[in-house]
Amino acid sequence: MKKPLNGEGPFEQGFHGPNLGYVIELYERYLEDPSSIDPEMKEYFEKNGSPLTSEGTVQMASSANQPMNAGQLEKTLAAIRLADNIRTYGHLAADIYPLGNNKSEIALFELSKYGLTENDLKEIPAGVITKDATYPLRNGLEAIEFLKSAYMGPIAFEFQHIFDENEKDWLRRKIGANSHKLSMQKAERLKVLRRLTEVEEFEKFLHKTFVGQKRFSIEGLDTMVPLLDEIVSESVSDGAKTINIGMAHRGRLNVLAHVLGKPYEMIFAEFQHAPNKELVPSEGSIGINYGWTGDVKYHLGLDKQIKDENTTIARLTLANNPSHLEFVGSLVEGYTRASQDNRTKAGYPEVDPKAALAIIIHGDAAFPGQGIVAETLNLGQLTGYNTGGSIHIIANNTIGFTTESHDSRSTRYASDLAKGYEMPIMHVNADEPEAVVAAARIACEYRAKFQKDILIDLIGYRRFGHNEMDEPMTTNPLMYNIVRNRPTVKALYAEKLLNEKIISKEEAEGVHNEVLEKMKAAYEKVPKEKKEAELTDPPETVEKGLPKINTAVSIDKLKQINEELLKWPEDFKVFDKLGKILQRRLEALEGDGKIDWGLAETLAFATILSDGTPVRLTGQDSERGTFAQRNVVLHDHTTGKAYSPLHKLSTAKASFAVHNSPLSEAAVVGFEYGYNVFAPETLVLWEAQYGDFANAAQVMFDQFIAAGRAKWGQKSGLVMLLPHGYEGQGPEHSSARLERFLTLAAENNWTVANLSSSAQYFHILRRQAAILGKEEVRPLVIMSPKSLLRNPTVASNGIELSEGEFRSVIEQPGLGQNHEKVKRIILGTGKITIDLAENLKNYPDQDWFHILRVEEIYPFPMNQIKDILTRYPNVDELVWIQEEPKNMGAWNFVEPRLKEIAGSDIEVSYIGRRRRSSPAEGDPTVHKKEQARIIEETLTRKQEGGN
Repeated sequence: MKKPLNGEGPFEQGFHGPNLGYVIELYERYLEDPSSIDPEMKEYFEKNGSPLTSEGTVQMASSANQPMNAGQLEKTLAAIRLADNIRTYGHLAADIYPLGNNKSEIALFELSKYGLTENDLKEIPAGVITKDATYPLRNGLEAIEFLKSAYMGPIAFEFQHIFDENEKDWLRRKIGANSHKLSMQKAERLKVLRRLTEVEEFEKFLHKTFVGQKRFSIEGLDTMVPLLDEIVSESVSDGAKTINIGMAHRGRLNVLAHVLGKPYEMIFAEFQHAPNKELVPSEGSIGINYGWTGDVKYHLGLDKQIKDENTTIARLTLANNPSHLEFVGSLVEGYTRASQDNRTKAGYPEVDPKAALAIIIHGDAAFPGQGIVAETLNLGQLTGYNTGGSIHIIANNTIGFTTESHDSRSTRYASDLAKGYEMPIMHVNADEPEAVVAAARIACEYRAKFQKDILIDLIGYRRFGHNEMDEPMTTNPLMYNIVRNRPTVKALYAEKLLNEKIISKEEAEGVHNEVLEKMKAAYEKVPKEKKEAELTDPPETVEKGLPKINTAVSIDKLKQINEELLKWPEDFKVFDKLGKILQRRLEALEGDGKIDWGLAETLAFATILSDGTPVRLTGQDSERGTFAQRNVVLHDHTTGKAYSPLHKLSTAKASFAVHNSPLSEAAVVGFEYGYNVFAPETLVLWEAQYGDFANAAQVMFDQFIAAGRAKWGQKSGLVMLLPHGYEGQGPEHSSARLERFLTLAAENNWTVANLSSSAQYFHILRRQAAILGKEEVRPLVIMSPKSLLRNPTVASNGIELSEGEFRSVIEQPGLGQNHEKVKRIILGTGKITIDLAENLKNYPDQDWFHILRVEEIYPFPMNQIKDILTRYPNVDELVWIQEEPKNMGAWNFVEPRLKEIAGSDIEVSYIGRRRRSSPAEGDPTVHKKEQARIIEETLTRKQEGGN
């Protein structure tokens, strides 16, 4: 970037440090060939001469007019290189490892390596080396020693990978101002000591009182609690109304107890398996949700209202998290964006990054080891996912389970992945509490100023094994010989304050005794009897299913909305071909007009917005639609400008957000689930580009979406659109793995649907929007179409939208009229039922069968199918038809249910592909033969006496 020759900038202020070294190199090139450098710099040198004798820079020689000789220039350049290397590589020799078991690269900074002596440095003005110091430096030697103290202490910095010079300059000045060396008052230091005492004594109390029980202690990273305290305090002071924390199990109980204020007695009751729900504080500032199956204590989350004289000033949340460590990070980012978005007006939501902060705590083995981390970090600066910067903390034990760092990553630091996202990194010695607090303040200031992610690599150790029953000496003897002889950080900090006469021995003992007495008193409150173990069922509102909801919209309102959606500004040039396709929609609501899938969806969104419910839709091609079917965002083909008619809808009372997502499933699904949890009034939809892409987010489905309410009482109405259907495209992109969602289906945990008409889609979306925020809310999984998107058999007319409703079972029109003759009831779901409908013309003998389309597979419509069956007294066969192999699709799920419906007198059979390991054939010709066989078998009578 070019710098101005006048005004504010380095030309005006003079050159120093790394900038000066670079300019000297340019000057040498200028002397050899003036045309080889930038014209602006050439003009500067012609006017001012050497940068070391120019106005505004430090003079090198005894006189301003005396030129610098070659030896002086060489020494100066060497000193500048040394200073630059300290800034860039000082972390390699910094005091950041409490156990002292990492090799220091101090030799990199020996003066002899640069051809320098201390006397040489004394001859160089301090200003040539640095101008960042906040106190006078007399010469280059003092400047180098200053830089070593700034960059090679208990906080080490890495930020040379950042491209933005403003950020780098800010960080250099912040480090140079000794911001990481706090001058803390006695009260602040006592507060830190008390916190460390609470952290340590809590772990010791659990260790002695509940012998042999897992707790995944924080010991060795005790200062993570004061670190979080400081970040929360600074952020609330800066205006944050919501702070969301994501972390795995290591240290979680301590964070719950001290950062979120979960009462000790509640935690002790969980260890003792005693009743604990009566121990929730009466003032209601702590919110603990319970599911009916529950979870182990070190996975549970918490909500806390931060209050000031009974006025709530902020909400602090620790997200529930199973043992899939890093996956919760994307959820917390979703929580945070939902807390920043104002969804009350039409258009995209207004985003206020200051309103909420995400704090993500990572493991040192998990941060480089789990790909979900990179997926989540990649969301950081994207329009649809940006949260104004998150503060990341690596809880660095320098070990993962029993695996040491050299076996768990290919990089020097656990944090190196973050460099690719231009995040500043601070490596901090976890046994230096004041440095830890300073790092928290720098992180908060950086995030507030630049609205970008920043990472604190908190380097400590793990005092015990992976859990408290492991013996680490068997697998990591060298490390644990050091650990066992290492005093705790509380002991080290108390000794420091004693030596500095900040506190007396009596004061330190007083703090210790007071903390211990508080824990003992809390333990006395815990009921001594154990609670009776019992199986619990879902609440009645969940078990009884969804209420009947009117989802119809008057035809006049639909026409008005449709007309508005087909208007765009006169000077907006929609691509001609697309414009003509869209304009055809004007006739769709008239008479026998056909409303295809895309229009039905857009009308559903428009009417939902008109009802005051916000909508958020994301996926890899969601603005256009993977199959070019949606086009809710239009682009001017001459200017590239974007326009969304849904944003200009006159009846809209809420926001509509649609974003093309990055090429990520796991992180994006987690983000959208988290968004919906924190914005329960919003219809949030995630769309897979192809349904099988959902494979890559399986952890999110298994651990969070399917089971979150049962485990933690965490409600969600997330919609998942998964394109599914066998069209000869091979084993990938055919199946959305319907069977996996049905395997996870229980306790009305979600709805799984495979629809055969656009009206059905319209009504199920409106039904989903209507249950948001209600007790009976649940996620919705839709096996959405591909080839059916434009199939006229799937299109509906306006009356079906204005007078219809969602039907869990649809009977094939024109069949089953002669009740006595029907012998076979054919059941299927989704595209295969449309294939049957389109092939009926080839089978004129139709009186003997009837076809039922099962639109909602879970909850399975047992009663509706039973009611239909009562009309057909001579049925002797129920046939399930599907495209998927027999071990996939819905067959394994529906078979026992169909047998229950059929009883002993009716045979239940299957027509479809045989069991396979791959979901579909790779050859389109084979595919067509198999499809034809399935249709043929289904619509042809069995031969008497045949197989």
